[in-house]
Amino acid sequence: MLGKTKKLHFVGIGGIGMSGIAELLINYGYMISGSDLLKSQVTERLEKMGAEITYLHNASNVQDDVDVVVKSSAVTNSNIEIKTAVKKNIPVIRRAEMLSELMRMKMGICIAGTHGKTTTTSMTGMILTEAELLPTLVIGGVVKNFDSNAVLGKSKYIVVEADEYDRSFLSLTPIIAGICNIEEEHVDCYPTVEELENAFLQFANSVPFFGLIAACIDDPAIKRLLPRFEKRLCTFGLDKNATVRAENIKYSNFESEYDLMYANKKLGTINLALPGEYNVQNSLLAASIALELEIPFIDIRNGLQKFTGVYRRFERKGFVNDILVYDDYAHHPTEVRKTLQGIKEGSVRRLIAVFQPHLFTRTKMFYKKFAEALMISDVLIINDIYPAREEPIEGVTGKLISDVAHELGHKKVYFIKGKEDIPAKLMKMTKSGDFVITMGAGNIFEVSEKFVHLLEKQNKAQSKKK
Repeated sequence: MLGKTKKLHFVGIGGIGMSGIAELLINYGYMISGSDLLKSQVTERLEKMGAEITYLHNASNVQDDVDVVVKSSAVTNSNIEIKTAVKKNIPVIRRAEMLSELMRMKMGICIAGTHGKTTTTSMTGMILTEAELLPTLVIGGVVKNFDSNAVLGKSKYIVVEADEYDRSFLSLTPIIAGICNIEEEHVDCYPTVEELENAFLQFANSVPFFGLIAACIDDPAIKRLLPRFEKRLCTFGLDKNATVRAENIKYSNFESEYDLMYANKKLGTINLALPGEYNVQNSLLAASIALELEIPFIDIRNGLQKFTGVYRRFERKGFVNDILVYDDYAHHPTEVRKTLQGIKEGSVRRLIAVFQPHLFTRTKMFYKKFAEALMISDVLIINDIYPAREEPIEGVTGKLISDVAHELGHKKVYFIKGKEDIPAKLMKMTKSGDFVITMGAGNIFEVSEKFVHLLEKQNKAQSKKK
């Protein structure tokens, strides 16, 4: 598949996108080495599969028998391992280029969007699996049904999450291009909204003449761009003009139900074990792709009904003393707002939101919008910023969000700089009947896990006294 290439070295192998490709290549029989700064469940899984991983970037990691070095978007050319590869004349390629090579011999189904692409890619993979089409999957999150973010299939189909960051998705070669939505994000890559929208147009219009673009007509940006899509188009959404749409939507107990309509004909009822309008829209894109592949409705229905979600996407962490604890990856104001709205639609519990901003640039641009979205919560805790790949920006902290929320009239808002101090605060403020959710793309999920542990410990101690 990759010519005479036998061994590949991944710089930043612990990233969710990098690890998925590494796992696929291991399953194809390639030798994989890699480096990262921290050991994680992801890297431990790869090590068990045979990957050699070093937890430090060092020139010696790029051994002489390495044929290709793959780097993530977060790794710069100043990295010592990249410099070493260049010195040794070893080809260095981006993750997206490697993903493109994996797609070359298959029918590529790529799903893009500012929000929802991980869940939608997973739903699509679940439907194709239910229809026994045996797809290869490369997803930006660990899917509970597969217990992995990568699945090596045996058919011609490959379903890929297409990341717009660093314009990576422009390297891909989709036959079907799905777009969930388009909203201002990654301002370090797209200085203007126009540049972002043009990139999505280029991605969509890259499908061949026999391919398909599936786009959400509910999204304002997509609706505005419809005349500029150059290939065959299938619209989906709640809009009455959508080719694939949902009618008679009902929400209850963090689940959703609706009638799936195709070309104004009712195909049947869909049940999702996920809440919120946004998940209905995600499932409509998955259904649109399935209908294009002529998958029977029963497989669409069963695939979506069996889909149990993605780790860190509205993931239930525990239920102790009538306190529900969830974690979610929401790291954009729209995602935060939709997640909290979905909870309010399905529950009357007091909602305690714990939010950790992700990236200094994102916080600087959106702190007011974050505060507005978080007003939905009854109690709000803001943690300081998770920096990820960025250096600090003077004056930009999580407190910007809590200050604006207070100014907007939120009655119970707290800024807690140290993540490690939040579980104890939750223990003091929570009561039976509460709903606690941690949100963010950093390590805030550790707070939900620690909080559940403290609740269980308290519960055991009280049981012993009785």
